Amino acid sequence: MSHSDHNSSRRRLLKGAAALWLLSISPVGYAETSKVIAVRIWPASSYTRVTLESTIPLKYRKFSLSNPNRIVIDLQGVQLNSVLSNMGAQINQRDPYLKLVRAGQFDPKTVRLVFEVKQSVTPHIFTLPPVAKFKHRLVLDLYPKAAKIEDDPLLALLEEYNSGALETQMPIEKKKTGRAGKDRPIVIMLDPGHGGEDTGAIGKNRTREKDVVLQIARRLQALIKRQPGMKVYMTRNEDVFIPLTVRVAKARKMQADLFVSIHADAFTNRSARGSSVFALSTKGATSNTARYLAETQNESDLIGGVSKSGDKYLDHTMFDLVQTATINDSLKFGNEVLRRVGKVNKLHKNSIDQAGFAVLKAPDIPSILVETAFISNLDEERKLRTAKFQQQIAESIFAGIKAYFNNGAELARR
Repeated sequence: MSHSDHNSSRRRLLKGAAALWLLSISPVGYAETSKVIAVRIWPASSYTRVTLESTIPLKYRKFSLSNPNRIVIDLQGVQLNSVLSNMGAQINQRDPYLKLVRAGQFDPKTVRLVFEVKQSVTPHIFTLPPVAKFKHRLVLDLYPKAAKIEDDPLLALLEEYNSGALETQMPIEKKKTGRAGKDRPIVIMLDPGHGGEDTGAIGKNRTREKDVVLQIARRLQALIKRQPGMKVYMTRNEDVFIPLTVRVAKARKMQADLFVSIHADAFTNRSARGSSVFALSTKGATSNTARYLAETQNESDLIGGVSKSGDKYLDHTMFDLVQTATINDSLKFGNEVLRRVGKVNKLHKNSIDQAGFAVLKAPDIPSILVETAFISNLDEERKLRTAKFQQQIAESIFAGIKAYFNNGAELARR
């Protein structure tokens, strides 16, 4: 071996030894180190969500401290980086639950996160596998203590949901008497799709489905509030993730006569355009588009993170309980809305489509899902951003609601 060959071999040997030495002193080995690549904080009146997104699953330990009230999470096998160091900058001062957060390298193997809270909270923490655009996530939800949710139906339902006690198939507690719109007010539940971590579809110009559908729902809410003989509720009225099961349960809790879910979805082909109205199907989708949209909408729970699921009531039992009369009423209601939406926007299809949308599965409430327009279509994305189009869609849905009852609709539930 020549002198130069000997030196070259020696250099390779030294490099290899150095690499092994570095690996041996790494807290968990470079190959296994989690890197936190994003932190998102979603404050809302219902609860505050903190999400840590990482390259591999995060291992953690959680405990609480008092005076002041703090939630502590130790992240194992993580090195402090700028994403974690700067997470406190995301806190909104109007957040009802979260006051501040500190991050530090507690020991060579552990990053400690300290969340100081403004009031007593019930923390729920869980991990989520990769789905859609997200990698591995660790989620911390801060809910108010149970004593504070007695007068808030949504908070009460979320508490039931997180405890695993929510049963969407339970009977309505108080049966309504008389005919809706004749002997008592008509109760409408509006459901702006998505929210919080679940942005829904995003247009080419970064328009987010969750934002535009909330704006449309608020415009529709204002119209219904001004109508004598009608009452209106919202499944969400802020940027917050609400599980599909809880949306259905809230409609039943408020004894809604109609349920309207509002969306602005995307399709794989940007040329797809037009408004659509959907009802539930227990026999499979009536078109490929309906099947695709139902799959993307039902994915919301995976994106938002369903930590404890009452979905067994929907997935295995609810289809058997859905009354044929309720679906027929949904189709009648949907046709009234479709006809009127068709006056303000091109229709994607001239008839009601049906598929297994989880959010339409209340067995005793006529329910429809309105795809206001395709946010993936450039022209329709521009329209969705305008107050004029949002108001036109709201007015057309409202006209459909009134026509449904004016035509002497019979409800499936008395």
